[in-house]
Amino acid sequence: MADEHVATYLNDHLAGSVAALELLDHLEAAHPDGKLGDFFKRLRAEVAADRGQLEELMRRLGVHESRARKASAWLVQKMTELKLRFDDPGGGSLLLFESLEALSLGIEGKQSLWIALEAAAEQSPVLRIADYEQLRRRAQEQRTQVEKLRIETARVVLTFDQLDRTKES
Repeated sequence: MADEHVATYLNDHLAGSVAALELLDHLEAAHPDGKLGDFFKRLRAEVAADRGQLEELMRRLGVHESRARKASAWLVQKMTELKLRFDDPGGGSLLLFESLEALSLGIEGKQSLWIALEAAAEQSPVLRIADYEQLRRRAQEQRTQVEKLRIETARVVLTFDQLDRTKES
């Protein structure tokens, strides 16, 4: 039963990586040049490398990829993209902010994956096949960078000007 749990857990995170890479593809396309474009391109490469680490871990453990979970993640990502585009049809700051928030939460989940696997490896030697500490640190660095940009964007998007509201009254 535990092997099944590991397979489910790893496939859930693999599916999450599908959604994250799709979102990063869209962010790269929306910001092809400049600082943001460079940031998304670099982050996408790192997330793809992390996904490769996960796929290698699954291969070494004999865990098969769940096509249904990957397809579901792709579908959920498309629905999320639709929701984001509905919220900000012009593809402006709100779309960027909400996309960064989704990425930040996803990276937090990835960090939790590595922490959980490192803890489980204490009891299950078969899991001692990756440098979970290094993977956790990389996820933490990614999240810090995304959070910095998310907060910068929040300062623009979530401004509530009380003076303008009182003029309307």
